[in-house]
Amino acid sequence: MAFDAWVSGYVDIIWMLIIGILIVVLGIAGIKILVKIGKIAIYIIVHMLLGLILLFLFNLLPFFKIPINILTVLVAGFGGIFGVLILIIAKFLGLY
Repeated sequence: MAFDAWVSGYVDIIWMLIIGILIVVLGIAGIKILVKIGKIAIYIIVHMLLGLILLFLFNLLPFFKIPINILTVLVAGFGGIFGVLILIIAKFLGLY
């Protein structure tokens, strides 16, 4: 009977070690995923802010006005610098 209790104690310790290692591995993988998502989110936010700032700066020029409405804000926000360039080209071509 003493041998069974001794073996049972070691089996419990082994299961606790396996579960602990599994939790650590899953935690590290989760942190890596969150960091990657955070980098992507920061990149998108910076891109949108640069687009909106450029749209505002181009509207400060006295000879060049891009109307600020929902469409231009969405193009500048989602497109960033390239979105503002598209708006500038469309303005020069007289598309709006």
